[in-house]
Amino acid sequence: MVEITGTGGTGLTARYAAALYAAAFERGTLDEVVAQMAELGRLIHDQADLRALLANPLLDSHKVAPVLAQALESQGFSPLIRNFVQVAAGNRRLRDLPRLVDGFTAYVAAKRGEIVAEVTTAHGLSDLQRSQLHARLTESGHRNAKLIERQDPSLLGGMVVKIGSKLYDTSLKSRLQRLNYSLKGAA
Repeated sequence: MVEITGTGGTGLTARYAAALYAAAFERGTLDEVVAQMAELGRLIHDQADLRALLANPLLDSHKVAPVLAQALESQGFSPLIRNFVQVAAGNRRLRDLPRLVDGFTAYVAAKRGEIVAEVTTAHGLSDLQRSQLHARLTESGHRNAKLIERQDPSLLGGMVVKIGSKLYDTSLKSRLQRLNYSLKGAA
């Protein structure tokens, strides 16, 4: 869950997001950093080995950080992004890196007057589903919606969309739970 609901968000993700935003803005590289953070998010999302590495509490983040920085450099990430990851590692926050990336996306969206829609599905969204979701969000008045995609296999199917404090749950898991509750109530 992303902790930022506006530019005045609090908590871990807001502190990291605000610091990276300020550094990128001062250097005049905000658009580049936004694009690279989106790419970092896709990289984390697509690479199961990387997610496992980041989440492993047994690994010393001070030893993992240089290897990760070198890998990011070889992928063409800017020194600012590499430094951001190094700071997260130095503070033992590598396991939080996916949340930090999402938090930065939400922070930038709030600064730009966009809304953030957190979309959780059992399996990744296809391009068609993504465009249909954007169309539905536009129809409902959310023209500048930024999607943050997550996967949760326990949903079984459907999706959960969170926009601000509103939650739209069309997952198969919640439908089965509601059916279970109604059957228990009828018994």
